[in-house]
Order: sequence, then structure tokens, then C-alpha cells
Amino acid sequence: SIPIAKQLASIKALGKGSDLEKAFATAALVYNNAADPEGKLSKAETKSLLQTQFWGFIQGQENKPKYQEIISALDEESENKIDFEDFMILLVSLTLMSDLLQEIKNVKTTK
Repeated sequence: SIPIAKQLASIKALGKGSDLEKAFATAALVYNNAADPEGKLSKAETKSLLQTQFWGFIQGQENKPKYQEIISALDEESENKIDFEDFMILLVSLTLMSDLLQEIKNVKTTK
């Protein structure tokens, strides 16, 4: 499989893209690389992808009720698949509750 960075570099429209555009393109590429031919992920695959690719954001969140709710929803009804839009909602939800987000907010932007 082709590395994400190489796939990202091959997208001509992103040649002079912003950091935010590249971040979203990276999320889309990670999802697409894991998705089935219909562009969807099983709930088990979604959980695995989050645990391998989003570990920094979910680490230490295990005891938070919202995190438990999200993960238990992925454990239920495993025949239902997740599309890209639902995956992005999961990413945003997990990001908003994470301890890492607070650390990111505290990063100094000037010298």
C-alpha cells in the first residue's frame, strides 16, 4: 500500500493547500484506505482504526461516559457499517472530549 504522505502529495489541488485542508485530506485518505469498495467500514473496523490511528486522542478517555457510549455503540449492531460522514462525526466527538485537545489549546503560538 502507498504511504498516506505520498498519496497526499499526489493530490494536485493540495499542492498549495492550507494545513487544515491537508489535515482533512489526510483523514479522508486514512478512511478510504481502510474502507470497503462501497466506501464504508464495519463498526469493528472503525473501532480498530480509531485505536490505531487516533490513539493520542482517545488515550486516557476510557472512563468518560461519552467515550464509553461511543465505543459501546461500535460494539453493538456490528452488521451496520459506518460511512465517511459518520466517521468524521466520531473523530470530532472524540477530539472534543480528549485531554490532548486541552494540551493543543495550551500550545504557545508565539515566541
